[in-house]
Amino acid sequence: MRFRTVLFDLDGTLIDHFSAIHRCHVYAMRRLGLREPTLAEVRAAVGGGLDEAIARLAGRENVAAALPLFIEHWNATNLDDVILLPGASGLLAELAAAGTRCGVLTNKRGPAARQVCTHLGLDPLLAGVFGANDTPWLKPDARFVAHVLAAIGGAAATTALVGDSPYDLATAHNAGLAFLGVTTGTHTAAELRAAGATAVFPDLAAAGRALIL
Repeated sequence: MRFRTVLFDLDGTLIDHFSAIHRCHVYAMRRLGLREPTLAEVRAAVGGGLDEAIARLAGRENVAAALPLFIEHWNATNLDDVILLPGASGLLAELAAAGTRCGVLTNKRGPAARQVCTHLGLDPLLAGVFGANDTPWLKPDARFVAHVLAAIGGAAATTALVGDSPYDLATAHNAGLAFLGVTTGTHTAAELRAAGATAVFPDLAAAGRALIL
């Protein structure tokens, strides 16, 4: 096994939650009388945390008003249509069976990320789920990674991060982790390579073959 610890981004890497995210942004914008974003616009805006996504979609001046509306609708509907991406549970189970610690490192709010992972039955396969508001930091801050590795007993030198965006690549670079990119989320292979990624895969199954040697 090349890695003793593997951290996974959540949205676009382990799960497809974009319909729910889009629905809640639309709800918030509609309530405020603002232009409703398309699904493509929402997909392009995610990754840096909820506040940043709202700022990108509606302007920073509307974050304070839109945030509670988003969360209100999210709490009521977020589990309606979340799905695991193909290969996610199988890869996590294979890594766990090999003794590899697996964790989720996401800029989705921590309580929401844990609720989704529990709903999808991932808890037995994960050493922890860490998200926004769990610490003072967000990806790509290396201090966020350091906190997570300390919590689950990992070391940067033997850890890989699997993600779908340049936020994830920058996180790995800043923290000294190996990075494996997947194109199941918000960015294409060309975009990830342009950002500096050298290991890019079409899905988790292909990434898993590189993780498990």
